[in-house]
Amino acid sequence: MRRHKAAIALSVILATLSFGSAGIRAEEAEAAPVVRPVLWVEAKAEHAGLLDFVGTVQPRVQVDLAFRTLGRVISRNVNIGSVVKAGDVLMTLDPLALKFALRMSEANLRSAEASLENARLVAERKQKLVSSNTVSQVDVDLAQQSLVSAQASRDQAQASLDKARQQLSYAELKADFDGVITSTSAEVGQTVALGQTVLTLARLDQRDAVVDVPEALLRPIRNTPEITVELQLDKTVTAEGTLREIAPEADPTTRTYRVKIAIDGAPQAFRLGSVVTVHFSTEDGAEVIRLPKSSIFSKDGKDYVWLIGEKDSAVRLTELKIDPPSADATYVRVLSGVSRGDKIVAAGVDQLKDGETVKLGQERRS
Repeated sequence: MRRHKAAIALSVILATLSFGSAGIRAEEAEAAPVVRPVLWVEAKAEHAGLLDFVGTVQPRVQVDLAFRTLGRVISRNVNIGSVVKAGDVLMTLDPLALKFALRMSEANLRSAEASLENARLVAERKQKLVSSNTVSQVDVDLAQQSLVSAQASRDQAQASLDKARQQLSYAELKADFDGVITSTSAEVGQTVALGQTVLTLARLDQRDAVVDVPEALLRPIRNTPEITVELQLDKTVTAEGTLREIAPEADPTTRTYRVKIAIDGAPQAFRLGSVVTVHFSTEDGAEVIRLPKSSIFSKDGKDYVWLIGEKDSAVRLTELKIDPPSADATYVRVLSGVSRGDKIVAAGVDQLKDGETVKLGQERRS
């Protein structure tokens, strides 16, 4: 009996100790802070003193060629990539109907000339007879009017003949300048309408290197002192470029701006369509750091980011200066406040507190 009571007392003591330790562990768990994982990005100097963009060589002048009359194509003397000279015949229409119109105009002109000659003879005869009172002055005036009318008919017939000859020349489509054929859209036997594009001709002596540039990097390249264009197939082949045009509007899909660099003096290796790398030397050679717009928040008229500490992984409120972005920009250009290699919270910036410890989650990629 005494042993039984002792066993019961021991069980009660052990249970009490067990519950007590469990409570202590629960209190410790409640007291332990929750470490929040964050999406982060590393501040990288993507372009330091030299901005590089990949683009293609495109013609500065490219025109769509079309016949100026209706007809059926009977010959095409060029294909895509054909190099042509000014005046070369590129395509030909069936000229039969145009030749018939020319013959009719020639006949009308001969008829009008014969009528004009007859009216001139009548007018001269009546002018001689009026002095002998053989004919009246009214007859002379009528003869003069007929002469004027015949002259007008002859001029009209001559104009019609000139037009018919011009129309016949339209049966041949000729190159207006030296260049290369970049596309064809009509085949032999096809009937084409007036003004329908059949060929595209591009100049070879005027070429541009065309690249797409993010808005945040437009300012550094506007006054760039030097532009070098490098052929990707052979990096030893380079050419000096001149900034010629920056598109006034961003592409609705990529939100980048098209920039054209003139390379008129480039070697022939820079063929149309070649892939090139364009190097923009920035004016000051400073590092250009871009950060996601989602990582920046404003407070009291100033811009801040959460800088993640290297040792304690605690976030620190850090002020910085940025190049004001457009409303639809995804990235912003940092002017000061952040250095290369800094780890920045990229999302959820309104849910953190200064000094809060975080855990590096997934790194944001551009």
